[in-house]
Amino acid sequence: MSTYSAKAADIQKKWVMIDATDLVVGRLATIVAMRLRGKHKPTYTPHVDDGDNVVVINAAKVVLTGRKREKKIYHHHTGYIGGIKERSAKSILEGRFPERILEKAIERMLPRGPLARVQLGNLRVYPGPDHPHEAQKPEPLDIGAMNRKNRSA
Repeated sequence: MSTYSAKAADIQKKWVMIDATDLVVGRLATIVAMRLRGKHKPTYTPHVDDGDNVVVINAAKVVLTGRKREKKIYHHHTGYIGGIKERSAKSILEGRFPERILEKAIERMLPRGPLARVQLGNLRVYPGPDHPHEAQKPEPLDIGAMNRKNRSA
């Protein structure tokens, strides 16, 4: 028996839409990262981009459990000496780009490298309910119904 290795011509990419309203950030990010990599498919091949295209709507309505909303700190560096900056998750969620919390969580669950950057290009995150991908007919995926811990009540 030989190991199956998917070719670029064999790959079937689907469009999936996820409504992130009241979903826990970490649990949602793990499922989306798995979908982007293609690990939910029996034809998964580690060195090929065979994951789905994922559209996440209502990303501004995600939930952080516990006291993470106030306590979790995101760091970035300006590039200058002593230029480390920090922002709390609360300030990001209430700011101009609240979808970045979810984007960063998903990005950090993918392995670093050229393939992960291509797979991250298959992710579209929107803070509200509107998205320009109606023509692709994304099928809805109910993450909240998969496990009761995925949804924060």
